Amino acid sequence: MSISPKKRRRIGIDARFYGPLGKGLGRYVQEVIDNIINLDSGLEQEFEYVIFLSPDNIEEFSSTNPLVEKRLVSLRWYSWREQLFFPFILKKAKLDLVHFPHFNVPIFSSIPFVVTIHDLILTRFPSRRASMLPAILYWFKQAAYRFIISVAVRRASKIITVSKFTRQDIINQFHADPNKLAVTYEGVADLVNDSEDTITDAENILSLYGIRRPFLLYVGNAYPHKNLESLVSVFASLRQHQPNLSLVMVGKDDYFYQRVKIKAINLGLCSSLANASVIFPGYVPDNHLRFLYRQALVYVFPSLYEGFGLPPLEAMSAGCPVASSDQASLPEIIGEAAMYFNPYDKKDMLEKLNYLINDEAYRHQLVVRGYERVKIFSWRECAKMTLDIYRQILQ
Repeated sequence: MSISPKKRRRIGIDARFYGPLGKGLGRYVQEVIDNIINLDSGLEQEFEYVIFLSPDNIEEFSSTNPLVEKRLVSLRWYSWREQLFFPFILKKAKLDLVHFPHFNVPIFSSIPFVVTIHDLILTRFPSRRASMLPAILYWFKQAAYRFIISVAVRRASKIITVSKFTRQDIINQFHADPNKLAVTYEGVADLVNDSEDTITDAENILSLYGIRRPFLLYVGNAYPHKNLESLVSVFASLRQHQPNLSLVMVGKDDYFYQRVKIKAINLGLCSSLANASVIFPGYVPDNHLRFLYRQALVYVFPSLYEGFGLPPLEAMSAGCPVASSDQASLPEIIGEAAMYFNPYDKKDMLEKLNYLINDEAYRHQLVVRGYERVKIFSWRECAKMTLDIYRQILQ
């Protein structure tokens, strides 16, 4: 039985992180919104949707569905203006429910809401090294973050987390009601469809970025908890056993990557562009990234803390063997499809990487396991579970 337009409830989704602009969070927001709209459409559509976008991504999102409306919100993330003015914008939209896909909930809004909390990195790693702000401003901002998260946890109708690990972390740190927390695993982008790719294509892409085989690969940001300076130190030792090996670190060039570069230069790994054994290609689009995954010897993920850990799964989906940290949510998400090391123990990291590099059969075994592991994670299923949560609240 179709639902009449008068009875349709209105759901707002904060999509200011939508698309590449929001990096990993942007992918989550984009996939969840696009899949929800695809799932809830046609004559039997249950809800109307208002998608709130920023000036930087307003053109990224489009829908031909007449029950999907997009609205511009010119409020910067994590700002006092967001806290002060966003509630008025939400109220004007006459919503029955709002989904905030990140913890930055406007605390003065009275509309029932769902919040997705991906991790508690800001409370787990309150390090001055993770910010360029002066000390007083940094600690003030940290206090504000913690306060907003605590309010979000207390007032949310439902809290979505992306792993059992994060769910338990929220319960432990903020004494959250376990009944309010739901786990919806993220999905994995398809980076395997390369039926028309050739050896020449791969060579051209590697040449474009100045990459030579064999190489280890890291893809992601360079925030301190990613532990990249330790990886560079271990790689310097690894080169003594593997003198022809390179390390490729893919991510947008910023203040944090500059620190990693300085570490590599100090260790003599980037004496010149021509002879650099640590290569920083900057941002690499997905259609090029899959070549790097497929040509890499090993994808290395030395992170100290992850709420989910999407990059290793994307590496697996492209057929790259993974060596991963054994911390936080990573064993839960990756399962037996990776070789693990202790990221706090450089000797252990060195020994495990050296072993994996020299054991081709084990690398192949990890590739096979990886292909099977990624089948567990579906963006469509993530969106379906999210839509079910909306229904539970609005029924």
